[in-house]
Amino acid sequence: MDKPLDVHIRDSRDDDLGAIQKIYAHHVLNSVATFEIEPPDLVEMMRRRAEVLRDGFPYLVAFTLENGHERVVGYAYAYFFKLRPAYRFTAENSIYLDPVAQGSGVGRKLLGQLIERCKLIGMRQMVAVIGDSGNVASIAVHAAAGFRYAGLLRASGWKFDRWVDAVLMQRELGHGDRLPPEVGA
Repeated sequence: MDKPLDVHIRDSRDDDLGAIQKIYAHHVLNSVATFEIEPPDLVEMMRRRAEVLRDGFPYLVAFTLENGHERVVGYAYAYFFKLRPAYRFTAENSIYLDPVAQGSGVGRKLLGQLIERCKLIGMRQMVAVIGDSGNVASIAVHAAAGFRYAGLLRASGWKFDRWVDAVLMQRELGHGDRLPPEVGA
């Protein structure tokens, strides 16, 4: 692990979207962490965040303080794993970091906060769909947070002129499957 950053986690705000879009664009253009090919513009990122928040899910940012100003160095959100009603208690997480924050513990902090927030809204399972079976850092962060290997979608994406796997990991939240959901949930 590289040097830890003095990082703070908070709910995202509208004025974070420029930094969020830049971080995500970096991953779209330079990694297989996402299977998107073209970076979404700021308007599309605003629409996506609004959808997550509208449905009551957390959308968090990690920031450092530099000369009294916040610098967003990562973000994370959760959303429905699938939109079918039976999946309504299962969330999928997404975490993206500025390259300066990779290996510094920021992803672990974001994921920890995301897990806690999803428990509070009644989620019972969290799924990670990790682009590239060679993405050992993301796999390790999820494993350290209690995720278990749930499967491999072999060669399910085509990016950068190669086939890319998707690793599935899963973590129970709260009572998991030991109790039914709350009445009316």
